[in-house]
Amino acid sequence: MFKGKINVTRLLVQKFGGSSLADTDKIKGVADIITTAYDAGTQVVAIVSAMGKTTDGLVALANELNSSPQGRDYDMLLATGEMVSASLLALHLQSRGYKAIALTGFQAGVRTEDVYNTARIKDVETDYLNTLLEAGTIVIVTGFQGENSKGEICTLGRGGSDTSAVAIAGALKADACDIYTDVTGVYSTDPRIVPNAIKLDEIAHIEMMELARLGAKVLHPRSVEAARRWGVKVRVRSTFNLNDEGTLVVDEAMMSQDSTRAVAGVACDKNQARVAVIGLPDKPGIAAHLFKTLAEKSISVDMIIQSIGQDGVTNDIAFTVNTWDLQNAEAVLKPILHDLGAREVLLDDNVAKVSIVGVGMIDRPGVAASMFQALAEAEVNIGMIATSEIKISVLVSSSQSDKAVQAIHHAFFSDASSEELVPSKLGY
Repeated sequence: MFKGKINVTRLLVQKFGGSSLADTDKIKGVADIITTAYDAGTQVVAIVSAMGKTTDGLVALANELNSSPQGRDYDMLLATGEMVSASLLALHLQSRGYKAIALTGFQAGVRTEDVYNTARIKDVETDYLNTLLEAGTIVIVTGFQGENSKGEICTLGRGGSDTSAVAIAGALKADACDIYTDVTGVYSTDPRIVPNAIKLDEIAHIEMMELARLGAKVLHPRSVEAARRWGVKVRVRSTFNLNDEGTLVVDEAMMSQDSTRAVAGVACDKNQARVAVIGLPDKPGIAAHLFKTLAEKSISVDMIIQSIGQDGVTNDIAFTVNTWDLQNAEAVLKPILHDLGAREVLLDDNVAKVSIVGVGMIDRPGVAASMFQALAEAEVNIGMIATSEIKISVLVSSSQSDKAVQAIHHAFFSDASSEELVPSKLGY
């Protein structure tokens, strides 16, 4: 006999990562979290990742048989990991007397672009989900996947399960979306670099999105982008420390006044490389030709500096790319050097991008000065600088990146409570 539902007051989406589902004992622990909410009168939709390192194992198997697996059948393979964890969780809940069902992303109404391996969610059709919830069913949905217009399985790429959870929460107009992982929240920086980094009680969507793009790995940028678009209140929590309320990721307008310090966090991205095109003619259209060629090959660039060359006549243009795009960038640029009228291309992958992010720095003078002063006192040399309203990034050598993070963090968080120490599990 299945347990019923009474006095429904809330709808909660809970997402559980691979470390939370690594074995059957952990699956039982996840079931405890779900049923605690359900028994309190909450409708629950749980989004699950694959168990432990299952996806890594599937990728390894594919690579044994195909040197560059991709496309439709690769997505069919990778999607099976989440199907296993969803089914096992549903079966366990049923054994405890709860009405539960496991759904694939496409059964749950997740519709994606017609793109394999890195699809974006276009829409979530909620009729079936709502019918199940109204019948008192705990719904378990595979994250990381959906269905395209041809009825094919498409996966969402890195961080896809977080994105699934936020999109489904938004479509269902859920009261909240709790992201359960092996960390207790979002920290002011990487605790492996700064041991006394502090856990943030709140952070704005836009701040979290920037930090995620700049190297913080606790949430994927796409999931935060979806949360901002749908207006979803997200809480990052630990599956293994339920007494900790975690970090709330919300719209800036919903944040309390005492959360608006100038800088929310310090991020470091070591997957950066510097490309310099030397000796470009000083005339209109050169930069347009250069960056259009890179864009046509889907190579994204970030920090950009144009400066007068050593000869005083030509220009040099330097920019950064992700390290995995460096070889492609070189292959694209060398053949067009003659067209550009440039002398050479210089590459450097011994760099890192260190950034501060905070909505509180808008119209607040002195933030950049404090950052640069901290780097100067630590004798860290700056190679490039990029800014926006809520972000300042600098390029430094890889060997000095940790020192840079430590110096900047001390400059902006030295007044933080020393009692808020970081646990062994990391949020970055």
